Amino acid sequence: MNLKWSYWVYKNAVAPSVCEKIKNLLDKSKKSLGTVGGKSHKKKELFEFRKSHVAFRSDPFLYRIIHPFINDANKQAGWNFQWDTSEQCQLTKYSKGQYYNWHMDAWPEPYSKGAYKGKIRKLSSVLVLNNADEYEGGKLEFSFEQGHDKLKIESPKFMESAGSLVVFPSFVWHRVKHVTKGTRFSLTNWHLGKPYV
Repeated sequence: MNLKWSYWVYKNAVAPSVCEKIKNLLDKSKKSLGTVGGKSHKKKELFEFRKSHVAFRSDPFLYRIIHPFINDANKQAGWNFQWDTSEQCQLTKYSKGQYYNWHMDAWPEPYSKGAYKGKIRKLSSVLVLNNADEYEGGKLEFSFEQGHDKLKIESPKFMESAGSLVVFPSFVWHRVKHVTKGTRFSLTNWHLGKPYV
């Protein structure tokens, strides 16, 4: 699928005080190692792809904050994807030495059971919860094919400040580079709809 815009960024979309409130939810939540492909793996195998700690929340105020931006980005970027629900929000903590290698959020098949049965991930969003002067590394990057056998890697501008938000199609390849100092916090969410026709 050719896209004019592969991601859409909002600088300082959410107030720092709200970001702090969201970040504090981590202290009240059960944290676990992030998984790959929705499955648990042996640590050695998992750490080839991802090393971070996550917690999942469904607090209604999180969706009230995020959903208007998903709707706006979907329209402004010209994707116009049908979507009608969101998964649990993932709070992610990347400490020194942690990362998430190249991946996309879309699954190869629609969900086969549960509340999301028959739906696919269409849009992803990442809200930055702390300023880049609190950590080093940890840059979010996107990868795109640029002609034959060439890859273009981009890091969205304005993603260094707490409250900045990026929305992108869930089939776009992305990664979080190793954090080399401090801690990076983010809120990730996936927005689902009917399979493409």
